[in-house]
Amino acid sequence: MADLVVVRPQGLYCEAGQFYIDPWRPVERAVITHAHADHARVGHGHYLSAAAGVPVLRARLGPIHIDGLEYGVPLRHKDVTISLHPAGHVLGSAQVRIEHRGEVWVASGDYKVEADATCAGFEPVRCDTFITESTFGLPIYRWQPQREVYDDINDWWRKNAAEGRASVLFCYAFGKAQRILSGLDADIGPIVCHGAAQALTQVYRDCGVRLPPTRMVHELADRAALKRAIVIAPPSAAGSPWIKRFGDYSDAFASGWMLLRGARRRRGVDRGFVLSDHADWPGLMQAVEASGAQRVIVTHGSIPTMVRWLRQKGWQAGAFDTEYGDDEAAEAAEVADAGPAAATAASPDGAADA
Repeated sequence: MADLVVVRPQGLYCEAGQFYIDPWRPVERAVITHAHADHARVGHGHYLSAAAGVPVLRARLGPIHIDGLEYGVPLRHKDVTISLHPAGHVLGSAQVRIEHRGEVWVASGDYKVEADATCAGFEPVRCDTFITESTFGLPIYRWQPQREVYDDINDWWRKNAAEGRASVLFCYAFGKAQRILSGLDADIGPIVCHGAAQALTQVYRDCGVRLPPTRMVHELADRAALKRAIVIAPPSAAGSPWIKRFGDYSDAFASGWMLLRGARRRRGVDRGFVLSDHADWPGLMQAVEASGAQRVIVTHGSIPTMVRWLRQKGWQAGAFDTEYGDDEAAEAAEVADAGPAAATAASPDGAADA
């Protein structure tokens, strides 16, 4: 039997259903796992995503022809049955389950197995073939519980506020920023958001995700309050005129890459908080095992290591060569592609508060 999903120049293609999954070039029909820029691009004729992901996709891509499918609801299309299941990555992220003549494949997109308050938690989906990312597909990557990371961030912020310094936390505007917001102790001081993060945070709120109050910097005229604030900003804001208005501040970066000492040193920040929206090594292995798949296809990340490990453990393992990147390394593109929502985040003088 031919493979249910193959790689074409445009992306991952299901011939039986005549659609692509997260295509990187324009196609007629695209099933989108989530709204990060390396998986969701402009130019497709028709989009299908999880219903929870539609508002984010519209905010980031502008006016598109899109249908939303509730998690777990089967959709018959051509000669296949499609259903979307929570991936636990960001708001609206989904795994794509495809069934054709009794064979089941799951394309997981990006995922993490630790649940958080900002999106539906990862749901294992049984299948014959499981397509998995490997962004952190090395045994050294093992995350501490997120509650401990939130406590560390709040302790850092509290100490800086007591010393009269703002706390600038660089993180990715979509997904990571909102997850961090959900763990902040708003009693410590004001929470200021960069325009890109504020616009997407409002989309989360509109979708029913509870987050603490946030402000734009121009809304906080009290300089004393500014010195007690935590500032959520994308990495692209580092060194910008926008960031200089905070005066003497302590800065930090939140990412899974902060586990590596060299990565933190290259960022040149005071602190590094290890927090990722991707599965760590144990999480990847947990997801593969829970899928019950006999065959595993590995994409973007540490592909050779993960394929070799899986083969040693008895799986039929191979790889797909894709154009997906690490969304954590593509923040500049994501801010640029933030779409109409980001454009609404403007300061009084009309310049984007970015």
